[in-house]
Amino acid sequence: MNTIPLTATADREKVREKAPLGGRKALASSALQRSSVTGMSNAIEQIHKVRLGNGGPLVGVQGFGAMGISDAYGETDVAAARDTLEATLEAGVTLIDTADMYGSGANEEFLAPFVAAHRDEITLATKFGIERRADDPRYRGIRNEPAYVKSAVEASLRRLGVEVIDLYYMHRRDPAVPLAESVGAMAELVREGKVKHLGLSEVTGAELREAHAVHPITALQSEWSVFSRDVERSAVGAAAELGVAFVPYSPLGRGFLTGAFVDAGTELSSSDFRQYQPRFTGDNAKANATLLEPLRKIAAGHGATTAQTALAWVHQRAQVHGLTVVPIPGTRKRSRLLENAAATRITLTADELALLEPIAAQVAGDRYPDMSFTSVGREA
Repeated sequence: MNTIPLTATADREKVREKAPLGGRKALASSALQRSSVTGMSNAIEQIHKVRLGNGGPLVGVQGFGAMGISDAYGETDVAAARDTLEATLEAGVTLIDTADMYGSGANEEFLAPFVAAHRDEITLATKFGIERRADDPRYRGIRNEPAYVKSAVEASLRRLGVEVIDLYYMHRRDPAVPLAESVGAMAELVREGKVKHLGLSEVTGAELREAHAVHPITALQSEWSVFSRDVERSAVGAAAELGVAFVPYSPLGRGFLTGAFVDAGTELSSSDFRQYQPRFTGDNAKANATLLEPLRKIAAGHGATTAQTALAWVHQRAQVHGLTVVPIPGTRKRSRLLENAAATRITLTADELALLEPIAAQVAGDRYPDMSFTSVGREA
């Protein structure tokens, strides 16, 4: 086991209430509602679908990262969170992404009623590989050994209340465990009918190729945004070469690119994990706030928000590399989910893309307090 004590990660509250969710609002009714997106008052439109990797499922071109719905960003308004989940399907957002380490399993449990109500309408993704401890809320360890893979999937199946997981990711790679052994154990889950498709997170291009040779990989999930472009060193090219879909997490820079963090005066609650993130602290936060100006300028020209502009950049950047991309922004608010979905209707000009090009190189601070928790540094 590769142990990585992320001393800079805050304790997460546990949300385990599992009361039934209501049924999805009829699309005919929802079409009469108006999006709250700045400058975009069209009725709710469902986003188009794409094929997730070679032979993968059809999913909305934008997914939903569920971590923040019950974890990491302070206390949860359960009713609002449930309403947000229902709105995913109104907007055509069908890829729902969680992980067993979010809230030490509580996030999977929180999603279970929604999953049960809409099992045939969604593509359910979860992850294994990051271990937490009840006696040390800041502890993070990486576990990839085959026995752990098998025990982890059983626990996720139980918490989610399903018989099969549509997309199962290795959340982080432990270099001490041969990749072929870990992926081989994941492939066995496919043969057993417990998992349909395999994914990896935060791996290099070389690691993706190695894993794909053991069993086809459907999706690669790593951080990718206007603020974070490490993946363009090797992972993006390998994914395009292999026909692996790319699923960017934190496409809004953990909320920084929405402008809300800056507008709030850089104050974070004690239960918000971003208080320990280098990009959100001290002089780094002040310096990074100035990088939002090009986004604000471009957004104003489109009658859009900075969040929509940042998401539009991800979609168009993927086209440059010939990739199928399905970003998974997260939110606890229905209005923000619909706003994010509307980003798929924005097309940035070449001049606007050029204006955003230098931003990533100017960002102050690392993505994580401990960058060994990412693929950075393992590139060939």
